[in-house]
Amino acid sequence: QVQLVESGGGLVQAGGSLRLSCEASARTFRAYDMGWFRQAPGKEREFVAAADVRGSRTNYADSVKGRFIISRENAKMRMYLQMNSLKPEDTAVYFCVTGGYSGRPADVASWGQGTQVTVSS
Repeated sequence: QVQLVESGGGLVQAGGSLRLSCEASARTFRAYDMGWFRQAPGKEREFVAAADVRGSRTNYADSVKGRFIISRENAKMRMYLQMNSLKPEDTAVYFCVTGGYSGRPADVASWGQGTQVTVSS
């Protein structure tokens, strides 16, 4: 199982940007689709974005299309989520995952511990 560690979360004003990073522990990382989910207080985990094994195909939730960009660097075993034009409703704990390209939590193979993103209005 791949171990995943997120970083880059924090507090930002609405309209601002943040870049999340995810570092994987195993080179088998490059065999997996990778993605991001998030969970806001009192809500279920929801899909945010995913990239296939090479990063050549991406999938985004409608709520973040045009604002967020997912990318990965397999040689460095890292994945990123560039978040622009942030809104208060983007406030959540963001999780790095392996699998989950479909957007379904049941298809996720591994979860990171999460990083908090807070967007103030």
